[in-house]
Amino acid sequence: MGLLDSILGAMSGKGDASGQAGPLIGVLSGLLAQSGGLQGLANKFSQSGQGDTFSFWVGMGENQSISSNQIQNVLGSEQVKALAAKMGVAPDQASHFLAEYLPKIDKLTPEGKVDPTADHQQGLANLLPALLQSLGNPSGSAQT
Repeated sequence: MGLLDSILGAMSGKGDASGQAGPLIGVLSGLLAQSGGLQGLANKFSQSGQGDTFSFWVGMGENQSISSNQIQNVLGSEQVKALAAKMGVAPDQASHFLAEYLPKIDKLTPEGKVDPTADHQQGLANLLPALLQSLGNPSGSAQT
C-alpha cells in the first residue's frame, strides 16, 4: 500500500513516523493549495452537492462521514489520481484515505468557521498524530 503501510508501520514502531510526516503533510497541504484553501475546498464540496457534509466538518458538532466515491465526485478523478501518485498508492486507496482524513479538518477550524488567515500548514502538522492514530485504529475514529 505504499505510504499507508509506512504510516501504519510507524504507528506500530516499525518505521520512522517523522520520515512519513513530511510527504503526508505535503500531499494534504497540496490538496488545500490546489483547492484554494479551506474556503475553496468548501466551494468544491458545495458545487458537488456535499456542502452540508463539509459544513458539519467545519462546525462544532459531530462530523458526518463521506465515502471514497463521494470524494472522487467532489475532487474529480484527475485530482485523486495526482494525489495517489504523490502518495504512492492506487487512486481508490487515496480516495479512501481522504474520506478518512477530511472529516478531521474540524481540528483546523476550532472556532467552527473557516479562518482564511490561519496557518493550515502548521495545523496539518498538529493534526498528523491524530490522523496517524485513526489510521492505526480505523474503528475508533469517532474522536472529534
